[in-house]
Amino acid sequence: MRWILIVGGLLLIASGVVWTLQGLNLLGGSSMSGNRTWAVIGPIAALAGVVAVRGGLRRGAR
Repeated sequence: MRWILIVGGLLLIASGVVWTLQGLNLLGGSSMSGNRTWAVIGPIAALAGVVAVRGGLRRGAR
């Protein structure tokens, strides 16, 4: 379970960064580019990823 949280969290962080950049139209090549909705969803997903990674790391510290 620990590794699932860590890997899943890292994937969420990476996705959130990409979504944010696409939403801000800094990374093109998608229908999401320039759509401000993704500029809001991206940081939320990245924050959820940080929480998941922290949870996975804390489980290992027990």
